Amino acid sequence: MPVKYLEDFWAGEVIRTRGRTVDIGDITAFAGLTGDMYPLHTNEEYARGTMFGTRIAHGPLTFSIAIGQVAQHGWYADAIVALLECRSLKALAPVKPGDTISVRATVRDVVTVKPKYGELHVEYDVINQREESVMKFDWIMLAHRRPEES
Repeated sequence: MPVKYLEDFWAGEVIRTRGRTVDIGDITAFAGLTGDMYPLHTNEEYARGTMFGTRIAHGPLTFSIAIGQVAQHGWYADAIVALLECRSLKALAPVKPGDTISVRATVRDVVTVKPKYGELHVEYDVINQREESVMKFDWIMLAHRRPEES
């Protein structure tokens, strides 16, 4: 894994992940894994009668896929120590089976907090195949700082 530090990120830096198609198997597996069997996600007959007209992905599933997409991109390399906070999560549009989502991640702030660590603030914008934002949130992580040379 490439070596990367907090100082290797800058405010305004943007990456875009590859797309990933969400299918009904993802939704069913997530329902089974979490125990969230709400009929909007698990019952097609029920979901047809809703404003969405079909089953939709759980919001936390969309969130989890987005986190995984950025991780698979490799952008953070080994810079991240831990998650500190998730702020302002907003579900903006449904993700339906067959939708392909990707993430545009933008560094909002790079904050030095301690000699060895700092905070990396990144906005995640989850986008579908029509370039519509379906979810946004701010992800704040603790990151390694570059060691001072002796």
